[in-house]
Amino acid sequence: MKRRRILIVVLLGLILAGAGAAASAHRRHPAAPGAPGSSAPGVTDAPSPLRVADSLRIRVQVLNGTKTHGLARRATMLLRDRGLDVVEIGTIGETRDTTLVLDLSGHPEWAKRVAQIMGVTRIETRTDSSRYLDIAVILGSTWHPPAGPFRP
Repeated sequence: MKRRRILIVVLLGLILAGAGAAASAHRRHPAAPGAPGSSAPGVTDAPSPLRVADSLRIRVQVLNGTKTHGLARRATMLLRDRGLDVVEIGTIGETRDTTLVLDLSGHPEWAKRVAQIMGVTRIETRTDSSRYLDIAVILGSTWHPPAGPFRP
């Protein structure tokens, strides 16, 4: 009888722990700003999170090609909010007008989805197997972050 009680308590504990983990995951990842009906102007809806597999995330570099301070940080927040792994941000010396998405890993479908999130159409393939990045985004002065707030 004592063993049965212990077993019931352990099972209830596991059930409560699982329910708590599910609730916590839902709080961390509620409906994204890109969910249907909540898209910001200039940013297209895209599936979220953008993952290839549970263990593989798309590694992205974001470079600011404008004179607008903090633009790469805002783009990084947008991409991370959509499930991408932004591993590097920075600024390039030359200024650009248009935003460019570079496919560095030979996965054009990933580049298309990143471009869709960013609301841009210019995509180029520059396969480079020596880099650890999958996609590079070079921001131009025509790109504007969405008007809606980002989740911290």
